[in-house]
Amino acid sequence: MLPRLAQIAEEMLGIKLTPLQLRMFHTYSEELQAWNEKVNLTAITEPEAIEVRHFADSLTTLMVMRPRTPGLRVIDVGTGAGFPGIPLKIVCPAIELTLVEATGKKVDFLQHIVETLKLGPVTLVNERVETIGQMPEHREQYDWALARAVASMNTLMEYLLPLVKVGGHALAMKGESGPQETSEAQEAIRLLGGRLVQLTPVELPTVAETRYLVDVEKIAQTPPKYPRRPGMPNKRPL
Repeated sequence: MLPRLAQIAEEMLGIKLTPLQLRMFHTYSEELQAWNEKVNLTAITEPEAIEVRHFADSLTTLMVMRPRTPGLRVIDVGTGAGFPGIPLKIVCPAIELTLVEATGKKVDFLQHIVETLKLGPVTLVNERVETIGQMPEHREQYDWALARAVASMNTLMEYLLPLVKVGGHALAMKGESGPQETSEAQEAIRLLGGRLVQLTPVELPTVAETRYLVDVEKIAQTPPKYPRRPGMPNKRPL
C-alpha cells in the first residue's frame, strides 16, 4: 500500500510510516479521486502521481519544520484539497492545524476528509487570507504558516507573515523559480518583519523539476496595515 510514499518518507525524512498512517493516506487518495469527479480539486488524478506529487511533496516540509513540540500551531493557506496540511497532520497528529481555503466546495471536501480520517480537531476557515490576517484570533498566532503554489513570493509573504508570531516561521513551497522569486522578495520580507533563513532544494522521484522550501523567520511584528484588503497583495505586490 503506497510503497513509494513509504520509501520516500523513510529515505528522505527518516520517517517510518505506520500501517495506520499508510491506510489513512490510501483512503485520502481514494476520496480525493472520487470527489474530483464532481468538484475540481486537483489536476493530478493518477494514484501514483497523487502519492508523490501531493503526499510525498507535502511531507517534504518536514525537511525544514521537524515539529516535535506538542501543540505547535500550524496554518496552511490556500490549502485546496488539503496540501500540505493534512498529510502533515497524519504524520504529526500533535500539531494544532488550521486550513484556510476560500472556495466553499473545497472546504466541504476538507470537512469530509477530516471526519473520514478521524484527524481530531482541525480548524477550517472558509475565507480570504487577507481577511483573516487582520483578525485577532489569527493574526500573529501561529508557529508556522505554510503555502504551496498559491502566489509569487512577494505576494505570498504578505499572506503568511502577518499570521506568524515573532519567532515563528513562514514556509513557502516553490518550484524552479523559487530562488529568483525569493531574491526579488527580499524587501517585502524585510518590510513585513521577516528574515530569510534558507532555501532547501527538494528532489522528488519521477518529478523532473527541482522544488524549493523557502524558510522565512519572523523577527519583528508586521506593520498593522498588512495584509492589505483582499486582492491588493496580488494586484500590487510589495
